[in-house]
Amino acid sequence: MSTSAHDQAVDPLSRERSHLAASRAALRAMREDVEALDIRDVTANWVNAEVLSRQIDDRIKALADLSDTPLFFGRLDYLHAPGAEQAEGAQGEQFYIGRRHVHDADGDPMVIDWRAPVSQPFYRASKKDPMDIGLRRRFGYTGGDLTAYEDERLSDPAEAATTSKLLQREIERPRVGPMRDIVATIQPEQDEIVRSGLGGTVCVQGGPGTGKTAVGLHRVAYLLYAHRERLARTGTLVIGPNKSFLHYIEQVLPALGELSVQQATVDDLVAQVEVRGTDEAAAAVVKGDARMAEVLRRALYSYVTMPTEPVVVVRGSRRWRVPAYELQELVEQLLARDIRYGAAREALPQRIAHAVLVQMERAGEAPDDRVQDAVARNSAVKAAVKAIWPAVDPAKLVLRLLSEPEFLAEHAEGVLDENEQKTILWARPARSVKSAKWSAADAVLIDEATDLIQRTHSLGHVVLDEAQDLSPMQYRAVGRRCTTGSATVLGDLAQGTTPWATRSWHEALTHLGKPDGVIEELTAGFRVPTDVITYASRLLPHIAPGLTPVASVRENPGFFEVRPIDGTDQVVAACEELLGNEGSTGLIAADARIPALAEALTAAGIGYLAPGEETTRETRLTLVPASLAKGLEYDYVVLDEPQAVVDGEPDERTGLRRLYVALTRAVSGLVVTHAAPLPEQLLQAGTRPFPPTRWSPAGLGLSSES
Repeated sequence: MSTSAHDQAVDPLSRERSHLAASRAALRAMREDVEALDIRDVTANWVNAEVLSRQIDDRIKALADLSDTPLFFGRLDYLHAPGAEQAEGAQGEQFYIGRRHVHDADGDPMVIDWRAPVSQPFYRASKKDPMDIGLRRRFGYTGGDLTAYEDERLSDPAEAATTSKLLQREIERPRVGPMRDIVATIQPEQDEIVRSGLGGTVCVQGGPGTGKTAVGLHRVAYLLYAHRERLARTGTLVIGPNKSFLHYIEQVLPALGELSVQQATVDDLVAQVEVRGTDEAAAAVVKGDARMAEVLRRALYSYVTMPTEPVVVVRGSRRWRVPAYELQELVEQLLARDIRYGAAREALPQRIAHAVLVQMERAGEAPDDRVQDAVARNSAVKAAVKAIWPAVDPAKLVLRLLSEPEFLAEHAEGVLDENEQKTILWARPARSVKSAKWSAADAVLIDEATDLIQRTHSLGHVVLDEAQDLSPMQYRAVGRRCTTGSATVLGDLAQGTTPWATRSWHEALTHLGKPDGVIEELTAGFRVPTDVITYASRLLPHIAPGLTPVASVRENPGFFEVRPIDGTDQVVAACEELLGNEGSTGLIAADARIPALAEALTAAGIGYLAPGEETTRETRLTLVPASLAKGLEYDYVVLDEPQAVVDGEPDERTGLRRLYVALTRAVSGLVVTHAAPLPEQLLQAGTRPFPPTRWSPAGLGLSSES
């Protein structure tokens, strides 16, 4: 640590602790001010009062002071006042950087929000580009107590650049409980993505441990800060792969003071029918193909029938006749406009009524808008519209496509071949929408049909995580939710474990409706230890050729061992060893092996959780089926039977990708246990298996057997 003579004279650590205490007191006063607000005289009615009361409650929650969460984590000493001309010899300002803004009774800032422009140099300043920063100070905490600090004098050429020990310690801190924010450790390449503008869509390719999920969540927090009013109107949404994943990340944004962001899975978005069935992989691939959108469009518009009879409207003693050819022109005009099916159906009676009004005016009458509305509601007009442009239920449309070979063949001609059509047809057609055993892919088709009929509501910004597993039709479903907004797409092509997994991000962005989205790549690994990611990367040539391997930047190498075993009791023993360390432990295994391992853990008296359940200091072991491991992380992992993980998937490439995911969930250490031979892709030519590794209960003092 480097300190100035002035700081030494006043005991800098005591000074910083005093500022922390004063900042906490100021935050408490801010909260009390909000709690004391009296809204009885400023609300016109109970509705306004309810809305304002809810806003006040949200504000109170946002001002919560979490005792174990540092209020500020850094300090910037500017050489000059930011954004202002500075007199010669004058000193710059000093800012404390934290998770939220805190001001004193006079309104002067005591802590600056990490998202503010003045905070940006905390993440980006360097010796090469100090950004007018004289000193950057990082703080270390134990629980909620400030216990250390570390300085970088960026403007001093004599002081060499060093790696921050506090930064490294925070990155490697053991994990118990849900995912936490990374505001204290955001790296320059991550910060660039976080602070990119609202108008553009960003796609982040990031291998295991590169922080892509955290970057996406912090980007939402930044956009809400920078575009609060706009996003309050239009809304934001985070989409994850499953409920377990959403539960794992759900505390990150509230910890940053953002309480309004909704979370959902793609299945949640399209849940218009109850999903009770499953598809064979081949059927799911065809149903998820973007070509299905054209099949649905053709099928829907086949219900539009060109009129062959005139419409005769009777009003009083007069009869007004709209001939069939004129009705055909109206229908053709609506079809040419390429508007939603439902919107065109609603417009047709008004078009017919307008044609009647034109005749009335020619006859010397002076009808107004009320007359046109009355004509549009005329029984003859309603009957004509019902015959020409009937209402269509989206679920019934999909039901008919999947049940009637002739109907499907007619509208899939030139789009799907005969084999593809046979693949998606139901062997036993359902009698009704309610009795049908809809699959997840069917629900997406219904959502597509619904959007063809009536436009889906668009949000201001959508974050899509683990995107590599989505089908083209699922991308379209997400894209419909941000047609007038933007998106942050997060994923790793090497972790695609569905038969329809994304082949390229450009293709994915095109299906999303954002072909101009910018693709960024994160390759610095902050989470996975070097030996672990090196071992897992042996699979990359087989699962994602050409993808840049993640390079671990951690100073603590962690530990790694491949351990031959004879039975499940040795798997349990490995879990017991790892539980001797601080932090969380995950036992990951092929789905088919989970029951046997659960029985073995219970017999040994070891408590365990299911994915998505929050770890506690008493129960720190989670039993994880390989199919649910994606996106989760644990300090220590036991990976049981790699070959069984591969064999649990329908094809080898998908199995190896699933294995890659499972291998890269560990933050501090990994033990691979196996009785069956390891997959040959892990035993590359010219390499030998990693040697067994000894470690102390604290994960220190590593040594390898020769």
